[in-house]
Amino acid sequence: MDSVEAIRTYVDRIVTGDGKCRGMKVLLLDASTTQVVSCVYSQTEILSREVYLVSRLDDSSQNPNLGETINENGSSSNVNDLALTMPSHLKAVCYLRPTEINAGLLARELAHPRFSEYHIFFSGVVSGGLLRLIAENDEQELVKQVQEFYGDFLPINEDLVTLNCRNTLAMSMATGTAWARDHAHLYERNRRGIEGMLLSLRKQPTQIRYQRSSALSQQLARDVSDSIASDQIFHFRSGGGVLLLVLDRMDDPVTPLLSQWTYQAMVHELLGLNNNRVILKGAPNIAKDLEEVVLSAQQDEFFRKNRHSNFGELGEAIQQLLQDYQKHTQHHDPSKLNSIEDMQRFMDKFPELRSQSHNVSKHVAIMGELARLVEICSLMDVSQFEQELACADDHTAHMKELMDKLASPMVKIPDKLRLGMLYALRYEDSGNVNLVKTAMSRGGVSEDMIQLVDTILRYGGARVRGPGLYGEREKDLMTKMTKSILTSVQGVSNVYAQHVPVLMDIIQSIVRGKLKMDSHPYLVGKPPGAGMGNDPVPEDIIVFMAGGVTYEEATKIEEFNRTNPGKVRVILGGSTIHNSTSFLEELKNLP
Repeated sequence: MDSVEAIRTYVDRIVTGDGKCRGMKVLLLDASTTQVVSCVYSQTEILSREVYLVSRLDDSSQNPNLGETINENGSSSNVNDLALTMPSHLKAVCYLRPTEINAGLLARELAHPRFSEYHIFFSGVVSGGLLRLIAENDEQELVKQVQEFYGDFLPINEDLVTLNCRNTLAMSMATGTAWARDHAHLYERNRRGIEGMLLSLRKQPTQIRYQRSSALSQQLARDVSDSIASDQIFHFRSGGGVLLLVLDRMDDPVTPLLSQWTYQAMVHELLGLNNNRVILKGAPNIAKDLEEVVLSAQQDEFFRKNRHSNFGELGEAIQQLLQDYQKHTQHHDPSKLNSIEDMQRFMDKFPELRSQSHNVSKHVAIMGELARLVEICSLMDVSQFEQELACADDHTAHMKELMDKLASPMVKIPDKLRLGMLYALRYEDSGNVNLVKTAMSRGGVSEDMIQLVDTILRYGGARVRGPGLYGEREKDLMTKMTKSILTSVQGVSNVYAQHVPVLMDIIQSIVRGKLKMDSHPYLVGKPPGAGMGNDPVPEDIIVFMAGGVTYEEATKIEEFNRTNPGKVRVILGGSTIHNSTSFLEELKNLP
């Protein structure tokens, strides 16, 4: 299972019209599929595949069909009537989500065709109504084919996908209530996203399990199961067991609140990593060409190799990258060009040297900004305490240190908020949350931010989440002792990586055949003797977390897959990929 390869294969077929559209063509996309394609291909690579132009069907600045105006006599005119009345000799390949809006845009396009023929590919299952609308508007019979290519998600890593669907935390609290209909469009997007993952990976689950504490995950699992049962398109041959596991972010509200120390996760937490782009504009001493940079594992070999490296390893890797570049440029010093042949060799290498120079500068700039933010935000000190709050149960010591942190001018306001929330989640019943909120107020945290402490307890507190976050107190004590021993033996760096997300405890329980039915019951494929501690282990596990995942969880999944080759393969998907900022923003929207 490789999500990047699955989407790349689809795009390879799409740009040739699945073998039926040879020659120069225009690729028409929407906002969603533009992001999907950019995850696996650069624009340069796309244009090298006989694509003359990549354009947005839903953008009025790129589609003259959307530029119509109504004249005084009631007739319509267009700023580019010539483009509408004289179709180009070029062919159009369309890759769009199967939505009513896109069907309407296609109908409008076909009523005023700009191209000689249309090859239409949808990223999900198309309803009969949408097909009928397209057919009724294709009066000139320019549509040569309509196919479904199931790429309705963004493949970030080989084992990490996202729907890029925000504001989904509210779905957890709305499910089963009167205001669930307010989030129906988000629910539908998540359901279709899960189905798209299964179809693109060509996997039919032999087992479906869900998180009992979440009505949302149960409903998603049930609806996806009904779709599989009612549509033959999901019925793939499978050599081994395939488990679809539907989870809910509410079961682990701690992970999105923690500071991160691996490259991909740190960039997202401190700078923001959205659609493979990082904004450095406004950072000190950043060159203009580095104000917005692309950070893609498919286009950047250094990032692909080091995206899961910790901060210390990353510094060494960038130092080595810089040294290698300096050695490489010494062999191509312009001052040492003594012949025409030397000049020709230099010019042949010049584009590569220029690209390599930009890549080195990019990673040096990102690393420099990360190091600056770590220092000015005292993140090493804050992160160590975050890990202790997340992993150990020691109320007296934690309360004392928390009060010191909340009173310290060295700790930034957002970090004080996160520390207060981590305390409240761990000591919800046994601690003094009101005292902590008072100290947060004295420390400069605003009242509306302090209210998020109560919000997160309503969203993911002990009364609503499952038992996996902190477990029983005896287990906590053993975990604390074990991790303390590991820290003392393996070194100080471990204090920043003690935390293990609930997701990994679930995965390890599945691999041992011991995931309890009380917490994660079977919806489909319950084996004989299930729940006795020896459940069959699936070959493939497809996890979907409603409400969003984090890069920390993605790093742990990558580590699991790397250390278990040929045994169990896990792919992680989620509504979105959170950092602490996006998680807190969504919490603000909860009732």
